[in-house]
Amino acid sequence: MSAPRVKHFWLGIAICLCAAGAAPASAEPPVQRFAKSLTFATVSHESPEQFDVAPFDGLLAWLEASYPRVHATLSRERVGAASLLYRWPGRDASLAPILLTSHLDVVPAPDPEAWTHPPFAGVIADGFVWGRGALDDKVGVIGMLEALENLIAAGFVPQREVLVALGHDEEVGGDAGAGAITKLLAERGVRAWFSLDEGMAIAEPGATSLTERPLALIGVAEKGYLTLRLTARAPGGHSSVPPPSTAIGRLSRAIVRLEEHPLEARTQGVVSDMLRAVAPHTSGIQRLVLSWPGLFGPLIEAQLESQTSTNPMVRTTTAVTMIEGGVKANVLPREASARVNFRLLPGDTSEAVVAHVREAIDDPEIEITVETVNEASPVADVDSDAFRLLAEVIHDFAPDAVVAPALVVGGTDTRHYAEVAENGFRFLPVRFDIQDFERVHGRDERLSVENYLGAIDFYGRLVKRAAGGGLP
Repeated sequence: MSAPRVKHFWLGIAICLCAAGAAPASAEPPVQRFAKSLTFATVSHESPEQFDVAPFDGLLAWLEASYPRVHATLSRERVGAASLLYRWPGRDASLAPILLTSHLDVVPAPDPEAWTHPPFAGVIADGFVWGRGALDDKVGVIGMLEALENLIAAGFVPQREVLVALGHDEEVGGDAGAGAITKLLAERGVRAWFSLDEGMAIAEPGATSLTERPLALIGVAEKGYLTLRLTARAPGGHSSVPPPSTAIGRLSRAIVRLEEHPLEARTQGVVSDMLRAVAPHTSGIQRLVLSWPGLFGPLIEAQLESQTSTNPMVRTTTAVTMIEGGVKANVLPREASARVNFRLLPGDTSEAVVAHVREAIDDPEIEITVETVNEASPVADVDSDAFRLLAEVIHDFAPDAVVAPALVVGGTDTRHYAEVAENGFRFLPVRFDIQDFERVHGRDERLSVENYLGAIDFYGRLVKRAAGGGLP
């Protein structure tokens, strides 16, 4: 996920937040292991026919060999093609478990020759670990396992059960990975106290001017996904005798009307909660406006929707992404179609969006077909004990950061796990600057050694606080 350079204080709040190489012998063993994990090219492709299980087999075997205490203490279950579900029983079976999640797969790495270091070499250089998946999201996978290995070595025994779910296809929707794990947990009657996945992080002051302090954003909801196909039909014929409007002309008018009538913007809910959390750490007129999002809603909405990067925070967005029609310059097309992608704000349903589209285009001869739909996720309770605990752990881990709830405008596996968790949170314990956001799914993906070691520390703190227990 990438973000442009921030020009004013509103921009940062939309930042959304996954072969073998030799690591330098001087690197700490945890860092060497992290680097090694990046050498497995566990790439997800849109086409199932392109799926290559061999790198996943290699990674899973390596995880078992590299984390012996975890695999001797926790049960491990392979789900589907290459996903993993770990279970660490707690002393008190009456307590709901915590569910820590991440994903093993990564996006492709095109133009590898343009990378500073090969994308699947796992190079440690200049204080960074370089490679595809360093940020998205093998830092979560390996950071969790390192933390659990350390806790077991120290004799920690959880009071509350700990579940760790690692999907293998998050980058293409997660249906076969997180979806299958969720189905399995549901069949077993599991209801987790909360789940935690990636999706948001700690934005450094250079990545947002909303506040001069780092901003630790906890994703408490994520937008839905809807793709509609609009189709116009006409008799066809020769272009020398055209009708007043062709199928392409009719479709074009429908698209223009749709773009001229976006869905309504609103700041209620997650955005308001975030602004109120940040307000005490601002000053002047900015503090006044952010403290009262209900009162200054129209002003806030105008600011947010005026920028491409922040507009998605306050409305269901409309994006015409594909168009088809015509076979030859002198032939009138019998059919023209377009695909329109909507990212659904929590509270907006796919049914309501389809109704809006019908009204906006105002043409009964345009056929509207739903091709793909995932409703917006449930919104986690920011007043829950689980949210407060997570916020406290983040504050202890990063005391200089302002902790605030946020809306994830992309997608994560949490949309699946929401079925078996009371609350779903999205937070990666990593500090991001502008360049880091540009590296996710881009070239030269990397993570600083300091950031990675910090992630291990965070997951250890979280398990000790959330799972309770201690030394025997």
